[in-house]
Amino acid sequence: MSLPAVLLAAGSSPSPTPSESTPSAVRTIQEAQQSATNAASWVEQNWSTWLAIGLRVLLILVVAGVLRAVVQRAITKLIDRMTRTAEAVDGTSLGGLLVNNERRRQRSQAIGSVLRSVASFVILGTAALMVLAAFQINLAPLLASAGVAGVAIGFGARNLVTDFLSGVFMILEDQYGVGDTIDAGVASGEVIEVGLRVTKLRGTSGEIWYVRNGEVKRIGNLSQGWATAGVDVTVKANEDLDRLKSTLDEVAEKMSAEEPWNELLWSPIEVLGLDSVLLDSMVVRVSAKTMPGKSLTVERELRWRIKRAFDAANIRIVGGATAPADEEEPADATAAVAAPSVLSNPESPQSEAATPLVQQRPATK
Repeated sequence: MSLPAVLLAAGSSPSPTPSESTPSAVRTIQEAQQSATNAASWVEQNWSTWLAIGLRVLLILVVAGVLRAVVQRAITKLIDRMTRTAEAVDGTSLGGLLVNNERRRQRSQAIGSVLRSVASFVILGTAALMVLAAFQINLAPLLASAGVAGVAIGFGARNLVTDFLSGVFMILEDQYGVGDTIDAGVASGEVIEVGLRVTKLRGTSGEIWYVRNGEVKRIGNLSQGWATAGVDVTVKANEDLDRLKSTLDEVAEKMSAEEPWNELLWSPIEVLGLDSVLLDSMVVRVSAKTMPGKSLTVERELRWRIKRAFDAANIRIVGGATAPADEEEPADATAAVAAPSVLSNPESPQSEAATPLVQQRPATK
């Protein structure tokens, strides 16, 4: 249909009379007034419930915020007290080795971070559930869904959860810290950073190992307590034991009195005696307790001094479990060549004896 036809049809329709429009307007006003009256009465009946719910939610949020702030402040004070207690043992020799500033700082930060995160999660999670309960929301489906989601996430990220929990217990139990030299099974080296998921080690060649805490089944801390430096000296079996022991005692006494070895050695260097005796050699064991992580340094210096002392005392150190033979004349180069067999000569008695017998034929007539 065209636009002029539409306009013509609209113009030809009769306009409403005032008598028809007035009742319709009156009904509209009455309906609006009735709706406003119903809304006002509904608000009047429920405003107290809304106010109670609002005040309850506000009270829950205020209490949760105050409780979270108080708990976090208490955790911070607890961590500071632990740090001050660790600083109190810095005056002792062992305390200065077990605890250092970087180790205390990282351990305190890690423990404080874990405790604050757990406290915030528990307090805020409980407050959220109480707020939902204040609005009369059924929490059973929500808790069931959260449980299913937690199980699914736990199965999917079980390695991450294992690493995190292992890191928490390693830090809380102070199994190792920054500056310690450890053997973690999968890698060994000096600890340069301790995290909740990964521990960073620097190997002997300078490489950096990233070890997941969940993969560590055993830890050998080489930087706590004391270490043992042991040196095995292999000499000829005919050496004089008294002269040998007196030479080693002289080396030990001189080394223990010099710096810096007098600080690295935590016990006198002892000649433990013969570790093994073979046919033409014997092994003498020398041992001492040292500062943690300094055993290799002491062993190298001790070998150096023993070698120089033995050279001066004309005591020969052999290079293996069996000592070489005494100095003799050079062996003949043909001595190792086997002599020709007598069987190679067909006229020798041995060759004739080994010759098969020839069956003699009977003479013909």
